[in-house]
Amino acid sequence: MALPESFPRKHLHTRAIDYRGYQRQDGLWDIEAHMTDTKTYEIKNNWRGKMKAGESLHEMFLRITIDDEFVIKDVIAITEHSPFEICPNIASAYKSLVGIQMGPGWRKAIRLKVGGIRGCTHLTELLFPMATVAMQTIWPLRKKNTNALESEPKKRPTIIDTCHAWASDSSVVKENAPEYYNGTD
Repeated sequence: MALPESFPRKHLHTRAIDYRGYQRQDGLWDIEAHMTDTKTYEIKNNWRGKMKAGESLHEMFLRITIDDEFVIKDVIAITEHSPFEICPNIASAYKSLVGIQMGPGWRKAIRLKVGGIRGCTHLTELLFPMATVAMQTIWPLRKKNTNALESEPKKRPTIIDTCHAWASDSSVVKENAPEYYNGTD
């Protein structure tokens, strides 16, 4: 279902974000993000001069390489287009995320390392959904590989109680993780 019609309006700004997950041949995983901000009209920028409609005011790329335990092994951050000349200078700060594990406390860990003046607002915001993208990338393949799952100790899935569908008393948990279901029938 699409959004209902709105009051007559004029399109001014577009932020486009694309996330992709990759399985690497070395056993690691790459989670990538690409973000652009564009205007539908010409703007003047003090550093870049006159910018045409549709030209990227912001364009950033971010790649996080993780292992099967969702521990960050490498980070590459690139600011291709920005409104200020100094913006790309902070990209190397994202290497400070190496060693952090995606999971509970993910957003807090990000803010401690690259929040505020220690990072770029846009690159930092791109990090938040990366844990979910990583889970969507890795879990289906791990689930298919039953031998790997059988050798792992049975733990409460971290996804339980993270949203309405995965509430511990929901039919989704009852069907997919019945040993952790606590609803009433």
